Amino acid sequence: MRVMVIVKANKDSEAGVMPNEKILTAMGKFNEQLVKAGVMLAGDGLHPSSKGKRVRFSGGKQTVIDGPFAETKELIAGYWLWQVRSMEEAVEWLKRSPFDGGAEVEIRPVFEAEDFGAEFTPELREQEERLRKQIAEKK
Repeated sequence: MRVMVIVKANKDSEAGVMPNEKILTAMGKFNEQLVKAGVMLAGDGLHPSSKGKRVRFSGGKQTVIDGPFAETKELIAGYWLWQVRSMEEAVEWLKRSPFDGGAEVEIRPVFEAEDFGAEFTPELREQEERLRKQIAEKK
């Protein structure tokens, strides 16, 4: 199963405070363990919301909203995409991470094709597979 590991923003990440060398080294070692175990598929940190935009869709219209966004508890500072056998395995990996100081991290399963049932027709499955292949070839 694939899971998205979502690192929640805090006031430091929203203020653009960059991690120090000690934190970067510890996170680099943790990421190395994830890669060697075949768990980590992707991962990155995100700039603060002050550099971002939101697009709201309502009534056939789109509204662009410039950051920063007020509720830091609802913002994302970074993410990983992991391949694990279970949610329990994902939790065990996350427990080994070098986070401290009140960090909050959320783990959520990523939808797989079979989750959509009959609505995900053979034509849609073929399209999805073709797009995934195209993305992989661009890497």
